[in-house]
Amino acid sequence: MILIFVILYLLFTVAIGVFANRYVKNSSDFMLAGKQLPMFVTASALFATWFGAETILGSSTEFIQHGFLGVIEDPFGAALCLLLIGFFFARPLYRMNLVSFGDFYKEKFGAKTELIASILIVISYFGWIAAQLVALGILFHQVANVPEYMGVIIGAAIVMAYTITGGMWAIALTDTIQTLVIIVGLIIIAVILTEKTDGFTAVVSNTPKDFYRFVPFEGKEWIAYIATWITIGLGSIPQQDVFQRVMSSKSEKVAAQSSIWAGFFYLSIGLIPLYIGLCAYQLEPSALLNEEQGFLPYAIQKHTNTFVQALFFGAMISAILSTASGAILAPSTVMGENILRRFRKNMDDKTLLKMVRVSVLMITLISVFISFFESDIYELVAGSSEITLASLFVPMLGGLYFKNKSERAALCSIFFGLIVWLVLKFSGTDITRTLYALGASALGWFVGISTTPKNSNEK
Repeated sequence: MILIFVILYLLFTVAIGVFANRYVKNSSDFMLAGKQLPMFVTASALFATWFGAETILGSSTEFIQHGFLGVIEDPFGAALCLLLIGFFFARPLYRMNLVSFGDFYKEKFGAKTELIASILIVISYFGWIAAQLVALGILFHQVANVPEYMGVIIGAAIVMAYTITGGMWAIALTDTIQTLVIIVGLIIIAVILTEKTDGFTAVVSNTPKDFYRFVPFEGKEWIAYIATWITIGLGSIPQQDVFQRVMSSKSEKVAAQSSIWAGFFYLSIGLIPLYIGLCAYQLEPSALLNEEQGFLPYAIQKHTNTFVQALFFGAMISAILSTASGAILAPSTVMGENILRRFRKNMDDKTLLKMVRVSVLMITLISVFISFFESDIYELVAGSSEITLASLFVPMLGGLYFKNKSERAALCSIFFGLIVWLVLKFSGTDITRTLYALGASALGWFVGISTTPKNSNEK
């Protein structure tokens, strides 16, 4: 019964992609939905940006093991990112009338910065996409008892099919439907699991001491704490997927307000999987030791009826598909618009559209390959945001709000931050490397500014 429901839901999603193809007349329609998305659709798409495998599977497991301090990055850091975009970045970015974030770095700093930033943006998405594919592999393994690697391949084929067909229109339409499925499904599951346990009070109180502590005990822990907040909170601001949804809005006002609504929405709905995880752990505490990332679907299958299981897997499929599709289209847009386009002068719109679709295929295949070697969902997602935080956030901030700017400053900022991040990452330094890398990026910016001649023609 559950397998039939999953198959029908997936076929329905692909059908939406085929339907959305009728709205794709040019590259702008494919990459930005013709800049016609209304408030609710844009807010739904922004909410669905990160509400995927890491929120339902990764964060719930982290929460059970470490409490609130284990999930600062997601959902709290992710909600912070959406709020900051709505209050400070959506309006000025929308006014620039760009297609990709690579265009921003070209407009503000020049072609060299555009190419380097675009390459980093594309690289940053592979881990994120791979995380969603790993989750799909877990889902198919739980539902259909197929090997997880086969589930990854099946899930990748489905996501790629409707993304490559309908582009941003397909993502916007599916995100809207999937957001409703996620909310309704998670709320009903939470209510039913509360009834199966000893009630809400018992569930939230049956936890270790300081489980709900929101700030660290010791002063030395604050560095890691701040680094955790900013990894997604700041690192995902210069990312193409959020930018793409903002730029697809029908107006500047919609772009800003939908980001703010999505931030509050993400924070409130993001707490539900954490509570569901606590309920499942109370019903099946031993399963966490054996299943880890598959713990939640395993516990729900064992302790609930078919109706609840259908709701859960429907919500989980919705969350994963909505995140995966946007994560695939984002780097594909940058690849076509800012990298491949450089190698063919006077590329017409039809060829550009074809290049972006080819990029969807290439990026999906690379992400599938990565998922075979790294399967920790939470770490895959965190790593993707670290790259852009270390290298691209400071130049983005400088390009928007600093009076003095130059290409040299942008390049110094990118390389200072990236080098420090790489050194600390491969030396085994923990998450605080993002904070040190961000500081190095800021230093690089000021070094670049101070060494740029006053009469320079640099942008």
